[in-house]
Amino acid sequence: MSFCKHCVTGVTHEGTPKGKWEKIGGVDCYVGTPTVDYPKDKAILYLPDVFGPRLINAQLLIDDFAANGFKTIGIDYFDGDGVPVAEMEAGNYDIMPWFAKHGYDKSQPYTEKVIAALKEQGITTLYASGYCYGARIVFNLAFENVFKACAVAHPTLLEAPKDFEIYLAKSSAPLLINSCEIDPYFSHEAQAKADEILGEGKFEPGYKREYFPGCTHGFSVRGDMSNPLIKAGKEGAFNATVEWFLKY
Repeated sequence: MSFCKHCVTGVTHEGTPKGKWEKIGGVDCYVGTPTVDYPKDKAILYLPDVFGPRLINAQLLIDDFAANGFKTIGIDYFDGDGVPVAEMEAGNYDIMPWFAKHGYDKSQPYTEKVIAALKEQGITTLYASGYCYGARIVFNLAFENVFKACAVAHPTLLEAPKDFEIYLAKSSAPLLINSCEIDPYFSHEAQAKADEILGEGKFEPGYKREYFPGCTHGFSVRGDMSNPLIKAGKEGAFNATVEWFLKY
């Protein structure tokens, strides 16, 4: 098992986070809450990449979801030990020793604790937006029908065609995939396989794949906003996700 260089590289985005850190089910979470009235029984789970929700880019995205009327919870399933942000721009981080400590057997239980606590708080409908590493957890829990609708961007560690066949057989959550041109972990072949299995109405709850040319793996969170194509891809993926959740 390995990761591509784009999993641990990127550009820090500018902005001032507006959300707050809260303990939910004993887990640190960055929470974006709308300033307008919103449905208190619904929330988005933001399932981050290897940098976790302590990366300002992730916090700004969570804030953007909140600005669109969704209470959004970014789960720190790395317990403060995400890949160091300083390594992102250095671009030469060896992720495998880190991953040995932070496999899905460690991170998914954190996610499940947060979900249980949110249900106790009266949240009955959950949506999931997963990025890179987080997309695997979205699929795992979508197989159990935890979510009302799901969106993933440049997913990592999915198996094609296996995971798409399982999604077709087990899940009832409409699925949006934000894909891109250069992605070793969700290649053009894997993209085509997802379309073949889930597209053209085969997955009745709903399936859509967006494709952003000129973008590389990680573009929706860590892309270089000075590049017009990547900026358009990052904004396009976010808007597509918002529209997807509004639809469902």
